[in-house]
Amino acid sequence: MTKADIVGHIESLGLVPVVRASSADEAMQAIDAIKAGGVDVLEITMTVPGAVKVIEKVADKYGSDVVVGAGTVLDPETARACLLAGAQFIVSPALNLDTIAICHRYSARSVPACLPPTEVITAWSAGVDFVKVFPCGSVGGASYVKNLKGPFPQVKIIPTGGVSLKTAADFIKAGASALGVGTDLVNTKAIRDGNPEAVTEAAKEYIRIIKEARGG
Repeated sequence: MTKADIVGHIESLGLVPVVRASSADEAMQAIDAIKAGGVDVLEITMTVPGAVKVIEKVADKYGSDVVVGAGTVLDPETARACLLAGAQFIVSPALNLDTIAICHRYSARSVPACLPPTEVITAWSAGVDFVKVFPCGSVGGASYVKNLKGPFPQVKIIPTGGVSLKTAADFIKAGASALGVGTDLVNTKAIRDGNPEAVTEAAKEYIRIIKEARGG
């Protein structure tokens, strides 16, 4: 996929599962369960042990059947390692202009986390593809996204933190381009309990809710 294709695909799907796990094996089981639910966008966080190798494994296993990204990327050096391993987008928990610059250098998608309006417009002006609003649930949830979209209708927002099956529709209706979802979807306890089907069903339910909230 081209850069534009990947941005369009993430927006069309409307969902970015945030994969955090206690081991590489647990992460792969969660990823397989998410993929089985029809979700082909994945964010693998740097908190997963051996995260860069997990990204490489996912890229090798699924190839063009998934859009794989790296999350919790704190600096450009880590971003570069993830991109060389096969990551197609980089998600950061804060605004780092050097990390955005390395994404541009490698023609990768950049998704920094921002909160106040000044950070949002700074990131957008730096040429990011999406702005991750984090921690969104702590500052008003869907109503905060709606308020940001007022002055910044052009900014593609991915709220993360506070997104659940109960709040997903509200975030989409508020103007979110996609939803960043962690433990409410990537349920590692269910994986450890031998119940990956719970993750698969949650993925399917998120897709259903997003489609319904978009009016179809």
